[in-house]
Amino acid sequence: MNKSHFKFTKGQRSGIFLLLCIVVILQSLYFFIDFSSNEVSINKDELELFQNEIDSLRIAELEARQTKIFPFNPNYISDYKGYTLGMSPEEIDRLLKFREQNKWVNSAKQFQEVTKISDSLLNAISIYFKFPEWVTNPKPKTSFNYQNNAPKKVDQKLDLNKATAKQLQRVNGIGEKLSDRIIKFRNKFEGGFIADVQLQDVYGISPEVHERLLNQFTVKTPRQIEKINLNTATIDELVTIQHIDYEIAYEILDQRTLREGFKSLDYLTKVKNFPVDKIEIIKLYLRLN
Repeated sequence: MNKSHFKFTKGQRSGIFLLLCIVVILQSLYFFIDFSSNEVSINKDELELFQNEIDSLRIAELEARQTKIFPFNPNYISDYKGYTLGMSPEEIDRLLKFREQNKWVNSAKQFQEVTKISDSLLNAISIYFKFPEWVTNPKPKTSFNYQNNAPKKVDQKLDLNKATAKQLQRVNGIGEKLSDRIIKFRNKFEGGFIADVQLQDVYGISPEVHERLLNQFTVKTPRQIEKINLNTATIDELVTIQHIDYEIAYEILDQRTLREGFKSLDYLTKVKNFPVDKIEIIKLYLRLN
């Protein structure tokens, strides 16, 4: 009888069983244990280059978002403009009160004296200050003596609404062009000026000439108008007033609602983008009741 090739001894069977156990254990380890490495190879030079590029893009984006500042006359800073420049409410109020006295800031140093802003803020914003030509490049004073420029009493002054070009030219600093400009501006309104303050709207009159002019002239026959009630005025009524456009008119109505009515015309200076330097002219057309 032939012997079977698959017949094993007891020792051989034990060896086969042990081998199978080892195979099963190894297979289990392969499936249930992660032998992959957690370490990732990093190129530090490339990473730094990539980070620098991201930082550059971020800086460019921030600069693009910043408000660009253009040259401006600091005498006309509003609440909103002052806020964007970094001025405090107290500093802005000092400037507005100074301007309400019909005074003008003519240098960066004087601006700091009036507002009390810090040296660092002055250095940051004064580079954008742009004063009129007659301030930055004043013409030499002539030696002519204009005796008629001495201040006069009201009853001695001429009526600004009836003055001729020749009469205006007697004032030191007023020539043919400026006198013609004053008369053309006056004649834009039927009845002429309401008050002397409207001379501020005539281009080219410096504070010195303005003072000398009012020493000799004043509005004696003011144009008659019907004033608008600020606390009931509509948008369409407000935009009929000089220096008030639709944007400002909407802001005025918002403030009026917020305050439950204005208690004083001077509160208009707190309205966003309000032309503070024109408040006295605008007040000519308004009343509170």
